[in-house]
Amino acid sequence: MAKQPDSDSFLDMFSRFGRDLKVPNVEAILAHHRKNLEALERSTRAGAAGATSLLSRQREMLQDTLREVSDMAQSYKAPGNPQELMTKQAEFARKSFEAALKNAGEVAELVKKSGTESVEILRSRIKEAMEEIRSGYEKK
Repeated sequence: MAKQPDSDSFLDMFSRFGRDLKVPNVEAILAHHRKNLEALERSTRAGAAGATSLLSRQREMLQDTLREVSDMAQSYKAPGNPQELMTKQAEFARKSFEAALKNAGEVAELVKKSGTESVEILRSRIKEAMEEIRSGYEKK
């Protein structure tokens, strides 16, 4: 009894199935879909890389914020009068707000870049596929 290969790919199985059924142009059809799957894989990888960099940057931002809070807490001395206390608290609030705005802008930019890259891969493949389909009809 002949042993079947252990690792037939999904497309290999369809190719064999198409040949067995004598489907015309089965290899061309599968090549088209193989390109689609490859584009989807590249898009997914780009999205995953973007998510990884985003999470890494958010972790860095959190570490910076915790370091700043820790530094402020360690250097904190109760001021003699309420006005000094209010000034210190207002300064800390201002710095925190500015950092939050800066970080939010950076996170938004990372998300936009990641999404754009991922979508652009798919958009490019769609254009390619439309050209393949168009040229297929022009040959007939």
